[in-house]
Amino acid sequence: MDQKKLRKIEQAIGYKFSNQRLLRRAFTHSSSVDNRILSNERLEFFGDSILALVICESLYEKFPGSLEGDLTKAKSMLVARRTCARVAKHLGLVAFLNIGKGMAGSRALTGSLAAGLLEAIIAVIYIDGGLQAARAFILRNFFPFIEQANVEHLQGNYKSMLQQYAQQQFNITPLYELVDEKGPDHDKCFEAEVVIAGRRFPGAWGTNKKEAEQKAAFNALVELGITGPKD
Repeated sequence: MDQKKLRKIEQAIGYKFSNQRLLRRAFTHSSSVDNRILSNERLEFFGDSILALVICESLYEKFPGSLEGDLTKAKSMLVARRTCARVAKHLGLVAFLNIGKGMAGSRALTGSLAAGLLEAIIAVIYIDGGLQAARAFILRNFFPFIEQANVEHLQGNYKSMLQQYAQQQFNITPLYELVDEKGPDHDKCFEAEVVIAGRRFPGAWGTNKKEAEQKAAFNALVELGITGPKD
């Protein structure tokens, strides 16, 4: 990896390395080397623990009224490989990953490989600059996800989650519209849609209006990239 690429990476992650060999190692996937010990796998292992530490500390301080179970759920969501992959993709880091020839078209580049790359980057920032530097990188890039991780969200209150997002981003409240209903009076189903700043999101059915609105809010959160689809 030449100096031009290394400078672009440093710009993307917002940190300048004293030891750029560490940075090269972080971008070395096992498929590109004969000996896996020369890859970023050990760094990935280390970075995962650093990420967990910083996220746990942040949640502990941000939500003083939350119990252990709620904090654990939030932590699991924030350190999940899907979240890490999204951060790596947002920073444009995957394009610099050194991979073997057979991996070029792999879907893993936007999933597990991207997540592992981010964890490796966290590790090398920690090794090069200490915990303060690693913490700054993590909190800067995970801030939007941490902001959404309150207890109401974790309990499935998607309407509350969407309202907080809409107020922060657009200074407005989401509008819910009942667009259809079917069935006899004693067994009706309702379809609701949510509209934010003129944008209409996919509707959802529920056995009552409240359930339909919660499901519609969830659909909007998925489309906005705030949460992932349910398994």
